[in-house]
Formats: sequence, C-alpha cells, structure tokens
Amino acid sequence: MALAIVYSRASSGITAPLVTVETHLSYGLPKFHIVGLPEAAVKESRDRVRSALMTMHFEFPARHITVNLAPADLPKEGGRFDLPIALGILAASGQIPKDKLEEYEFTGELALSGELRKVRGILPVVLGAKKIGRSLIVPKENANEAALVKADNVFAAQHLSEVCAHLIGEKQLPLCEISDASAALAPPLDLVDVRGQPFARRALEIAAAGGHSLLFIGPPGTGKTMLATRLPGLLPPLEEEMALEVAAIASISSNGFDSNKWLALPFRSPHHTTSSVALVGGGRPPRPGEISLAHRGVLFLDELPEFNRAVLESLREPLESGFITISRAAFQTVFPAYFQLIAAMNPCPCGYAGSPLRPCQCSVEQVKRYFAKISGPLLDRIDMHVEVPALAPDVLAKSDAPAERSEFIRVRVTKARALQQKRQAKINAQLQVNELALYCQLEEAAQDLLIRVMQKFNFSARVYHRIIKLARTVADLEGRDLIDLEHISQALTYRCLDRANSVC
Repeated sequence: MALAIVYSRASSGITAPLVTVETHLSYGLPKFHIVGLPEAAVKESRDRVRSALMTMHFEFPARHITVNLAPADLPKEGGRFDLPIALGILAASGQIPKDKLEEYEFTGELALSGELRKVRGILPVVLGAKKIGRSLIVPKENANEAALVKADNVFAAQHLSEVCAHLIGEKQLPLCEISDASAALAPPLDLVDVRGQPFARRALEIAAAGGHSLLFIGPPGTGKTMLATRLPGLLPPLEEEMALEVAAIASISSNGFDSNKWLALPFRSPHHTTSSVALVGGGRPPRPGEISLAHRGVLFLDELPEFNRAVLESLREPLESGFITISRAAFQTVFPAYFQLIAAMNPCPCGYAGSPLRPCQCSVEQVKRYFAKISGPLLDRIDMHVEVPALAPDVLAKSDAPAERSEFIRVRVTKARALQQKRQAKINAQLQVNELALYCQLEEAAQDLLIRVMQKFNFSARVYHRIIKLARTVADLEGRDLIDLEHISQALTYRCLDRANSVC
C-alpha cells in the first residue's frame, strides 16, 4: 500500500480554495478512480494522465489507483488537477520523492504528450499560495499572469518532465516573469473631441470626481455615447492593489485575461439584448458578469430603455452594495461589483421629443410607456440625470471652438478625489447615510433650499442623500469644506427627471 499527498487549488468565484490530492495505490485489479465531487472534465484526467505518463516512459502502475480530491464537498472543475494527479501517482509508486511535495502547490492541464497547458484563474491560485507561504508551479503559458503577483517562489514549467527534474533536484525551474513588459496601453479617448455640450461636460467631470452614476438623455447624434466613452480618460489610473482585484476577476472570466492590459481601467458596454446572467453573472460553474468585469471601472448601458426590464432591475442591489451574490440550489458565489454606471437614452421612442431639428412623432402615451420601461427605484439609484440637447449646425462647424482636453480635467478630478480620500478614506459615491452628517455639512441656506425642493417635488429619502453627496463633490472640485447654496443648487440641476414626470 502506498499513499502520496499533493496540494492544488480549485476555483470558487474569485477565490481559490486549497484542495488536497490524495493518491492511494493498493493491490487488486487495475482500476483508476477519482472521487471528491469531480465534474466530467476532472474525471477525464484519468485518460490524459495515463497517456502522458506512458508517452514519457514513466511506469503507469497496474494497480488499484484511488485519487481523492479533498474537501469532498467542494465542486472541482476543469483540467487544473491533471498535474497534481500525475505527480501523486509518480510519488505513490516511488518514481519521484514524496518529501518535496509538501513544499509546493501544483496546477496545470496535461496534454497527451506530457506538455502543460494553461488553466483559467491563475491569479487567485497564486494569491492563495502566497498567503500560506508555499511555492507554486504553473504552466508556462500562465507565467505572465502569475508574475503580476510579486513572489519569488512561483515557477513556470512547459512539460511534466521539467517538473519532475525540478523535484528530484536535476534542473531548477525558472521563476515566472512577464515576458513582454514593454506593451503600452492605448491612450484613452479625449473629451476634446466633443463639440459644445458644456452642461454635459461639466456633469461628466463631477461624475468622475465623485464616482457618481450618470444618465444622459437626448436625441440621437447629440454626443451621449461620445461623452460616456470619454469618462475613463478623466479617471485616475488604478492603484496596483485595485488592478490585481480587476485582474483576478478577468482571470476567471470566459474571455480570459490579457496581462499586457492589466493596469487598464475596465470599460464594459454590453448590448441591450444582454441577458440577466450575462450582466450580473451566473452559469455552472459561476462566471462573473458584465457588472463584475466592470469592477473599479465603468459600465456603459446605451439605449437604456431597450434593455429587458428584469435585466435592469438586477442592477439595483449591486449599485447599492458593490457586490453581487449568485445563489443557486447547490452553491453560493459572491463577486465584487463596484462599478460606475453611465447610461444613455432617447427622450422618446422616435428620439426627437423637444428637439428643434425634427418634430417628434410620438404620442404622450407612447412617451409614458417608453419611460415606464425604467423603474422609479432604479432611477432613484442613478445620481445624475442630464439632458444632452441637439446641437446647431454652426456649433459643429466651428473647428476652432475652444475645448478642454481630458488631461487637464483629470488633474482637477484627481485633486478632488485626493481630498475625499484624506477626509473620509473613500470617494463620495461610497459614503453611507450615517456618514453624511459627519462629512457633508450644509450651510443653513443650502439646507433650507434642499428641504423646500424636497417638499415641492416629493423626492425620496434616497434622492435626498444622493443630492447631498453630489453637492459634496461639487464643493470638493472647488476645494471648499462647507456645502453652500450654490453647491446644492448645482446638484439639483442634475436631477431633471425628478423635476418632471416625463422628459427633461
């Protein structure tokens, strides 16, 4: 009887729980069993491991082989356990030493030739191994991603034979390094491209400074999408810790992870036919949705009323909490989802309500049904509702019209965010209700105005709090400690849908 223990990691959301791969050889008819809640791809490891070992002229034991993936109640998926299973068989049969295995964790899928293929979700694996101080061996194709975590004990291997040579002390594996560190990020789109629209440009600056959600409303072709796509250029770059959070989510996603773009601010723009699962996440095994892929970045929803209402309603909880919990009968997974929502819509089905350029063809009932596609609770959670009017042809024709570049606006945004971090260790959009009295002090005249407007338009308590946070950001852009009448007045101008029952 022989037993070998090898350590690996599973994938569960953005975490990588430890899995102990126990390999037991006993006398009896030759059989190969894998137990411990493996899915089909894990069960198929038997054939990949057998072929890889025989191709490399290792002895495949003609005995009863039992592989247990513990803990038994944790679902196991993918080919990530091929390498630890192969090493467990080799160690249990005495072909490689067992004592070295305790110092390492292993992950990787095996080709029939013994070559190691990349697996999804390496970043959480590296972070988990680093936390408990074990060395880690990963496929060479995952080396760029693994190298993002600064660790001096993460090794890259291209073949099973290299791993065996490393364990018996014949040849040391190389450490994971980023092979192409010279790849530069594409410059973000510049706000200088947008003609006119000074009110919408100012709203975009305030949204960037405080992390506020924003809804643009206007006829087709007025620059709503152009404004939204310029928001990343106004935001400060991601700090390394935040970038690793974003990279870990991308690492487990269906699209995979590009290590050359790991510092880029996420900007996601799903089509309006997107399903609820694609937007918030789900599936089996659970994968992050668009709101999690936009974590620490921007989620842009163009043509907002064209989205399915149930899809839009699924945004309500993440907008408040900053995470999404995927609950099913057999599992529960939590994905981070702190994103900045930017949306755009037309003022009516034909798009030209209130436009001086073309008459609107919609009836009052059609306009009401159009706006009814977006629920009041969702609109309450969007901090700013801003009109983007049609531009006159002479404004578009002025090529020499002065327009401020994004880099200069970003300086003001970064300064305002630094004030917020110093004062409250978070941006204004993240302030809780119990923190408003401490960090958002209003002058008496400003408080009186807000109360009068609340009574006149019957604002909800949520809107009341969001107006205060918005005014706090306006004051921060001016470097003011106290929120005065002008700041509240300006914040109120960015809630046009609350002042009317239809369009702005």
